[in-house]
Amino acid sequence: MSNDSRTGFPVVPEAPASPATAVVAGFGDPAGLGLGAFALTTFVLSVVNAGWVAGGAVGAVLGLALFYGGVAQLFAGMWEFANRNTFGAVAFSSYGAFWLSFWYLETFVKLPGSDAGAAVGLYLLAWGIFTLYMTIAAFRTNWIVFFVFVFLTLTYFALAFGDFAGVKGLSMLGGYLGILTALLAWYGSFATVTNFTFKRIVLPVGPASK
Repeated sequence: MSNDSRTGFPVVPEAPASPATAVVAGFGDPAGLGLGAFALTTFVLSVVNAGWVAGGAVGAVLGLALFYGGVAQLFAGMWEFANRNTFGAVAFSSYGAFWLSFWYLETFVKLPGSDAGAAVGLYLLAWGIFTLYMTIAAFRTNWIVFFVFVFLTLTYFALAFGDFAGVKGLSMLGGYLGILTALLAWYGSFATVTNFTFKRIVLPVGPASK
C-alpha cells in the first residue's frame, strides 16, 4: 500500500477501471477541507480555553462547530471513504461528529453544576483515548498529520483533567495546546491545497514513515 505524495495519507491501490471507479477517480483531495475545518474551529475554541477572550465568547464557536467543524468535516470523511482512505475517513468523520456533539452539548444539554465537571471531563477523556490510538496510525501518514494528533491527544487530556479536577490552569494549558494543534492542522490544509494545485511539492509535510 502506497502513500499519496501530496498528503502522505495511505492510499489503497485502485481496482481495474469500471463505471463505479471512474466516478471515484473524479474526486479531489478532501484532506484540505477536513484539516481546514478542524483547524479553524479548534483555533477559535482554544483561544477561549486559553483565556485570551472572555469565557462567554464560547458561543462564537457554535456556528463553526455545527457547519464547518461538523458538517463540512463529516463530508470530507465521507469523501475519504469514497477515495478508499480509511485513516482519513475515520479521522475526519469522527472529528466532524465530535464538533456536532459539542454543538449539541453546548446548545441543548444542561448539566447539573455538581456533575458538569465530571461529565465533560469524561467526554473529553474518551475523545483523548480515541485520539491516542489514531496517533499510532498517524505515524504512517506524514509528520504534520502525526504531530497534529500528538498535540491533539495532549489537548484532550489536559482539558479532561482540568474539568475533572476543576483546575483552570490545566484547561488553559489545553487551550494553548489546542492553538498549536490548530496551527499545525492549518499548515497541513495549506500544504494539501497548494501542493495539489501546483501539482508538485511546494510546501513539505515530511515523509511518511516506512
